[in-house]
Amino acid sequence: MNDEGPKTLIEAVRFFSNPQICHEYMIRLKWPDGRIVCPKCGGDKIGRIASRQLLRCNSKVNDKRCGKQFSAKVGTIFEDSPLPLSKWFVAVWMIADCKNGISSLELHRALGVTQRTAWFMLHRIRVAMRTKTFPF
Repeated sequence: MNDEGPKTLIEAVRFFSNPQICHEYMIRLKWPDGRIVCPKCGGDKIGRIASRQLLRCNSKVNDKRCGKQFSAKVGTIFEDSPLPLSKWFVAVWMIADCKNGISSLELHRALGVTQRTAWFMLHRIRVAMRTKTFPF
């Protein structure tokens, strides 16, 4: 598999099964130039909290360290979801790959989430694709 990511659904499931890979992939999608920016102060002195897959701002604002802890999911459709990125990325793959659409029941069975959760995911992903706020 190359650095661009998976090419088939089975490759996507395998690739995104590792939470660390999902976290790094999300960082590359959100900040493609590699310059991670704090959502609170806009600073770019960002450290990592590897044990929790969080980022921490170390920039100074008015002679005080910002200290804001944030996830790579901040400002995305994934932000307030308790679902792991592994399920979200596979769902996006399935939705984008299916030319005739996909139902929430099909997504529910494939991901092992409730039908209500699958509907919620479908709704968010479709809105993001329609408004072109989705980098996939």
